[in-house]
Amino acid sequence: MRLVQVRNENTRCVAIVEEPRLRLLGDCESVYALVEEALAADLSLSALAQRKVTQELLDYDPIYRGASPWRLLAPVDHPREPARCLVSGTGLTHLGSARERQAMHAKDEDLTDSMKMFRRGIEGGRPPAGQIGTAPEWFYKGTGTILRAHGEALETPAHAEDGGEEGEIAGIYFADAAGVPRRVGMAAGNEFSDHKFEKKNYLNLASSKIRTCAIGPELVLDADFQSVPGEVVIERDASVLWRKQIRTGEAEMCHSLRNIEHHHFKFDTHRRPGDLHVHFLGADCLSFGDGIELRDGDVMQVRFEGFGRALRNPVRVERGAAKLVNVASIG
Repeated sequence: MRLVQVRNENTRCVAIVEEPRLRLLGDCESVYALVEEALAADLSLSALAQRKVTQELLDYDPIYRGASPWRLLAPVDHPREPARCLVSGTGLTHLGSARERQAMHAKDEDLTDSMKMFRRGIEGGRPPAGQIGTAPEWFYKGTGTILRAHGEALETPAHAEDGGEEGEIAGIYFADAAGVPRRVGMAAGNEFSDHKFEKKNYLNLASSKIRTCAIGPELVLDADFQSVPGEVVIERDASVLWRKQIRTGEAEMCHSLRNIEHHHFKFDTHRRPGDLHVHFLGADCLSFGDGIELRDGDVMQVRFEGFGRALRNPVRVERGAAKLVNVASIG
């Protein structure tokens, strides 16, 4: 089952994707509320959604194109408190991205810290059931205020050196009343980052990640995450500038999903009841790696098989020089 969140001027709804239409659910304004209700009723999300189906259908095409009074939202959010949605990610997870660097055969003393961490993931990132494996790289991106929907721009701020796509899949999680993490589903994502700044020094990774990012347009319940083919396309002036086939999923990664989830949720602060988590699971390749520098107006498209329609977002580059931020005292 695939769900979307949509809204018009006065109404916000959840709908089931029934191509080429969307079937609205009754008495349901958000996936977050659907999760709360499903847990209270001890039902699966898909079972509860089926109970709430109505006869009201919307044409998906004009909504997807942005030519309808209805518009797509991110497929999950915290509708009341966006700051209670943690957006984060795990890097150095994909075998393909490491192969591109062609550094696995170097002597250990010649390896970068990135490659040393990747090698540790190869050796210990897929532990036997019941055991804890090697911790992957982890990074913070922001709270729910940075999430963008299909069609919305991803911003390169004036202080940034660059902005580049990272086509991947994000896991969506909810911490229940007992603090138990529940996997809600998965969605295609664009984990937008400043790769030029990060390339200068790996210690810049943390701040290079604090950018807007996008997920959607659809939330997939019970997604097959074994080996998922996909494609990333960069368009400039309505023409394809760059295109690459990619693949994600556990078979393509050095860390198992279970190991990634353990190391994210081992922290008490990540199991606060009622919190939502959007966690990016790593990228296979980047246009930046092929020398592409995105410009204002370029369109990034990310599509994965089985994850519904492609996620498309334009790049918006803030004009002018970075402005000095002065801190005001209240003392």
